[in-house]
Order: sequence, then C-alpha cells, then structure tokens
Amino acid sequence: MEPVSPKGKEDGGTVFAPACPQRYLILMTKPSPPNMNDITDIAQRKADHIEVVLGEDVGFGRVTNGFEAIRFVHNALPELALADVDVSTSFVGRGLKAPLLISSMTGGPGRAEAINIHLSEAAEALGIALGVGSQRIALEAQGAGGLTPDLRRRAPSIPLIGNLGAAQILGDHGVTTTKRAIEMIEADALFIHLNPLQESVQPGGDTDWRGVLKALEAVVTAGLPIIVKEVGFGLSADVIRRLTDVGVTLFDVAGAGGTNWARVEGARDADGPTARIASAFTEWGIPTAQAVMDARSVAPGATIIASGGIKDGVDAAKALRLGADLVGQAAGTLGAATTSTDAVVSHFQEMIDTLKITCFCTGSADLAALKSAPLLDNR
Repeated sequence: MEPVSPKGKEDGGTVFAPACPQRYLILMTKPSPPNMNDITDIAQRKADHIEVVLGEDVGFGRVTNGFEAIRFVHNALPELALADVDVSTSFVGRGLKAPLLISSMTGGPGRAEAINIHLSEAAEALGIALGVGSQRIALEAQGAGGLTPDLRRRAPSIPLIGNLGAAQILGDHGVTTTKRAIEMIEADALFIHLNPLQESVQPGGDTDWRGVLKALEAVVTAGLPIIVKEVGFGLSADVIRRLTDVGVTLFDVAGAGGTNWARVEGARDADGPTARIASAFTEWGIPTAQAVMDARSVAPGATIIASGGIKDGVDAAKALRLGADLVGQAAGTLGAATTSTDAVVSHFQEMIDTLKITCFCTGSADLAALKSAPLLDNR
C-alpha cells in the first residue's frame, strides 16, 4: 500500500506543492516563538530516556515478545545455496536489501545528533529503513538533535521515516504540522506514535486523547503518508480495525516484550510515586507475536511492521512468517548507535546474516517462501 503525494493544495495561509514524488515543498508563515522552558524540560526528559534505556533494566517481567512459542521445522535438505538467499523487499516506494527498520529511538537532545548521524549512515550502507525519534523539539526549535535534511543527504536511497506523537497532530494545525515534519528531514512517511500509557505515567504527560482518531483521519484524507505505531505495548485488533476504517494502511504494532516505557518513566522518579505507579504496568501489553497475527488477520492488505523485543534474525524471521512485512529494532541498537556508524553496521549485519541462515535452514529462497515455511506444532 504505497502512499500518494498531494498534487498541490492550499491550507489556510500555507501553500503546498510537491517537489518530487512523496516530497512536499512548504511555504508558510513564521511559527509562533517556542516556549523555551517547555523545550528544555522535554529535552532533559529525552536525554534521561537514553541514559535509562542504556543503563537500567526497564523491560517487562514475565511478559515476552511471544516468539519463543514459534518454532520453524528444520530443513536438513534445503537444496539451496546460502549465498543465493534473497531477503530484499520494498517499503514506501523504495527498495531494501533486507526487511529491517532501525526503529525510532530518540529526538531532541544534543546527544541525539551523533546518534542520528550513526544511524543514517549505517542504514544507507546496509540498505535498510530508518525511523527517527520524535521531531517535536526539532519543529519548535528549528532542527535540534540533527533532525534536518542532512539526514537525507547521508541516507539518500533508503526509506526515511519521521516521527510525531498523536498529541502533536490534534487541533486545527494537525495536517500542517505533519507536512512540516515530513519536509524537515525529507522523509518518505511519518510515524504517528500512540503512547497513552507512557503519557499517563509521565508527569505532565498528554492525557487528553479525545479527537486523535479524527486527527489521523484528517491527515490520511490530506494524502499524507503516515504509519501509526505504538511504543511497546502493542496495537490491538480493534485499534487496527478502527484505524483501517479511517484509511490508515501502514502500522507498526510495537508489541510488548522489549522496552517498557512506563518503567522508563518510572525510573526517572527513582523511589517516588511515578516509579510505584509504573511498576503496576510491568506485565502490561500485547506480546509482539500476538499483535502481528492480530493485525494481519483484521488488515490483510496492510503493510505491517513488527517491533517490540526483537532480539535477532531468528525473531525477525518468525515475525515475517506470522505476517509482518518489515521488522524493527530500537533499544537493542542503542548501544551501537552511541558508539559509531561501524558499530551499527556490524550489529545489523549480524541480524541480516542470521535472517538469511534462518531462511536457508527452512528451505526458503526468499521472503515470499519464508512466509509459508512450515512451523512445528507445539500442542
């Protein structure tokens, strides 16, 4: 389901005209000055997020991603050459050498600029997709955290996906804000992330979610390419159905089993009330494997990304077998992302090699064959 660019339209005092397919030229009046205190608070929170995810256990308790229950039938006679296994695919109109997405991690703080450089260069080298962290601060503070067209210059050929929270598209300027976010990094599409639990636990979070579905519908009606995602608690079948009804065709289920963002927010409060509230949600969410199957069952024609606790290429293969089109990983990459471009390349090359070996040992010459590879009956 490929996104379609608008042919040129006027929205209030703003004129939009496509510069090329899936790109938007935006001529607009100067935005209102940002509240610098708010920006500083948000930037500090996002910097805290990086430190917490890198340094603390903020996963789930007993809840896993669900893929341990999925086992392939081993094929001892594959009649293939490993070197001939083809894991290439396409996404939002661009070719990929592997069905992988570097998932949204961080946006805003100064440290994020180096992270985004490493990720964009690695994604281009490997031929995989890249989703950036939230662009909220970048939109209000003119390109903070390296979220500028420089990312596209570093990664000219890969799918590049922007990112905003659902709260940022509410109100009369949702379509305009979405277009600005896309243009800011010359993105091919924009993640709109749904994170009601995280916002509820976070002090000062956005907790009025009335009108989000209508706002998403407005963005879709405007012809903008969006991907609706969770942040680690899963999109349910009912939510996928409601989003499909308003025209959304691309989803990242972002299921449970990886980073628990309620616990991330709790960790910022140490032994305070936020930490105690967050701990009640240690086992909350829909495991990624279940979320993928549910999404595919209610939206058979949709493009589905599986993320949430993806550990390696075997997990990626299982997600693809259950119905995903692409597989994302975020927290598992963050350590490499803070180190160097080469570290990110090495990390994902291992994942690609493991995926190819999984295909080889199931007798799957390509991703189409993998989607019908036999599974063990564990009943």
